[in-house]
Amino acid sequence: MTLLQQETYEPLTEETAIQLAKKLNIFNQEANLVCQEIGDGNLNYVFHITDRQNGQSLIIKQALPYAKVVGESWPLSLNRATIEAEALKLFKSLTPNFIPEVYYTNEALAITVMEDLSHLTIARSGLIQGENYPHLANHLGTFLANSLFFTSDYGLNPIKKKELVAKFINPDLCKITEDLIFTDPFYDTPTNEFEEELKDDTQELWEDEPLKLQVALLKKKFLTETEALLHGDLHTGSIFASYEETKIIDPEFAYFGPAGFDLGQVIANLLFQAIACEQKKEKIFAEIEQFWNVFQEKFTHLWNTQSIEPYQHLNGFLQQLIQKYFKDAIGFAGCEIIRRTIGLAHVADLDSIETLESKLVAKRRALETGRKLILNHQQYLSIKDVFKDIL
Repeated sequence: MTLLQQETYEPLTEETAIQLAKKLNIFNQEANLVCQEIGDGNLNYVFHITDRQNGQSLIIKQALPYAKVVGESWPLSLNRATIEAEALKLFKSLTPNFIPEVYYTNEALAITVMEDLSHLTIARSGLIQGENYPHLANHLGTFLANSLFFTSDYGLNPIKKKELVAKFINPDLCKITEDLIFTDPFYDTPTNEFEEELKDDTQELWEDEPLKLQVALLKKKFLTETEALLHGDLHTGSIFASYEETKIIDPEFAYFGPAGFDLGQVIANLLFQAIACEQKKEKIFAEIEQFWNVFQEKFTHLWNTQSIEPYQHLNGFLQQLIQKYFKDAIGFAGCEIIRRTIGLAHVADLDSIETLESKLVAKRRALETGRKLILNHQQYLSIKDVFKDIL
């Protein structure tokens, strides 16, 4: 039985990953393939396959039946690999310039074979190193305008949308979000990770009942609203970029949820750069404003030209919808900032700060920023209002 025919799940090794690559006939028969396991994430194996003769390469990603960051005590469904592959294909059809090519998938083996993006830099790493991505905000705003509009009831046949909602049911990965973003950081739970010096700050947060009420309401949105297909984990570590290009990867958390969640993830993960480095604040604020303005303009254009909504031209409808997305996004951004500061899975933007004193200053700033965004998200009317209130 060949590797492509077997139906029993088995984790790949570097050797069997090469065997798989050869059987797919993507490389020449004479190819001299070398493989390296490069996955540094929390959930999967990632193999980089290269032909030594001509440099041709690809990526093989395989889901594990448990959370890699914890081990077998945290089991996960392998179906997330299928969800990720289907999300990549759907997003590729909507925004072809921003998604890598998928060459092959195997549901039984939980494998996706895709375009190698190693000529680009992970956006988070590049931003920390001071690289300039002048098109990043525009590209992300464009991607989300298209992906959120064309998978919503305003741009997609309602029967087809409900079929997709069922297709993208993703309970295991949603549970991770529900716990790690909306619950655990706001209670004294074992998954939380933070410096001992932040104990008083976290204790104050855990005792903040008005804050926790707003988090509970945001969690309710995440649990109950099926506005559009979300990437579900759209942070700067899930984005490859260069001066000209932007590619979005890793949508294994994809599911139908509130549109503001993906928008808020982008805002939060850009804000980390402003939180970590005061000198970057104005530049980051400008990029976030550009991101929001591009999203709003392009979503509005799609609404005016592509909408199937009978109430499309009703005065005030679109304006209220976009305001809802905006307010939700700011609240979700606050939850993400707090989670990445004291919860499980931190961000290098903060953790790579060299001195403990500077790191603690930045993390306290992050906690206060997240708190303000959550408490005040319903009062903000524009992105400029947000900037006036934070940092």
